[in-house]
Amino acid sequence: MNSKNRKTLSEIFRNPVQSNILWLDIERLLISLGADISEGSGSRVRIKLNNERAIFHRPHPRKETDRGEIISMRRLLENAGVKHDGV
Repeated sequence: MNSKNRKTLSEIFRNPVQSNILWLDIERLLISLGADISEGSGSRVRIKLNNERAIFHRPHPRKETDRGEIISMRRLLENAGVKHDGV
């Protein structure tokens, strides 16, 4: 995981919940963690990370991920055993 991915992970777990994290940065983080990402119908994205599965919607027309999706991403990462520095 490079420094950009570590920064994105830190932003995901920051409080209060951020709403300006680019979805592309989140996808890059997930890929660096070994996640399997596949396209669903429409803007759906299926993610499998360490036997945890979730479905997300890519944001559009904006590129930033909303707070609700960030909270769901936190849950996925925690359930998949991804450690963060407790920000």
